[in-house]
Amino acid sequence: MTAKDQPGTVELDSSVDRLPRHIAIIMDGNGRWAQQRGLPRLKGHEAGAGMVRGIVTECSRLGMKCLSLYSFSMDNWKRPREEIQGLMKLYAEYLVSERPILMENNVRLIHLGVKEQLPSHMREELDRSMEVSKNNTGMVLALALNYSGRDEIIRACRGLAQRSVAGEIRPDQISSELFREQLDTAGLPDPDLLVRTAGERRISDFLLWQISYAELYVSDVYWPDFTPKELHEALKDFAARKRRFGGLNRS
Repeated sequence: MTAKDQPGTVELDSSVDRLPRHIAIIMDGNGRWAQQRGLPRLKGHEAGAGMVRGIVTECSRLGMKCLSLYSFSMDNWKRPREEIQGLMKLYAEYLVSERPILMENNVRLIHLGVKEQLPSHMREELDRSMEVSKNNTGMVLALALNYSGRDEIIRACRGLAQRSVAGEIRPDQISSELFREQLDTAGLPDPDLLVRTAGERRISDFLLWQISYAELYVSDVYWPDFTPKELHEALKDFAARKRRFGGLNRS
C-alpha cells in the first residue's frame, strides 16, 4: 500500500501553498489517552505506534524531505521498569512491521540518539531497518530513540575536540557548519515546524540546536488521536505564518 492509497487520507486545503521541508513531532499523551479509557499505559503506547504509519505516509505523500519523531528520551529510563520493557518490545515489533511500508513509500530510516544503551534485540531490528532502507531516495524518517538534545550537543563538542587534538582542524576553524556535521541530523535541513501533541508547551530536550528558528505548534489532541487531519491543521497554521529569521517583515 502506498501513501496515496492509505485509508483515511484527506486532501490538504488548496490554500496551503507552503509546506515545511522538515517536521519534528514530540509525540505526547499516550499514557493519558490510555488512562482516560481505563486501560494500562502500554495500551496507549500501542495505539500511538499505530498512528505513526498514517503520519509517516501522509508526510511522504505530501513531499516532505524529513520527518523527525521523538519516541523515547534519555529521561524516559526513569519510568517504571515494566513500562520500559513493554516499550522496547513494542519498538522492536514496530521496526519489523513497518519495514515494508518504508520500502513501498521510498522512505529512508535514520536513528537519532545513542544506540548502545538500547536492548540488543531492538538495536538489531533498528540496524536492519536502516540497512534495508538506506538507498531509498524519498523522505527521511528520523526516529529519536534514547535521545537527548543536550547529550547530542555534548557528543558533537567531543567530536570536534577529538578532531582538533588529532590535528584535523584548528579551534578557530570551528563554525556552525562544522558543528552541524557532528550532529545526529547531519545532512538534513533544520526543522521548519515543531509539533507537540497533548497540549504540552515544552521543548523537552528535543533537537535543541536544530529548532532555533522552527515554528512551534501545540495540539491539544493526544498522540493516539493525531490523525492526518490533525496534521493538516498544523500545516495550515504553518503556511499562514510569516517567517523572518530575525529580520523584518517587509510585505
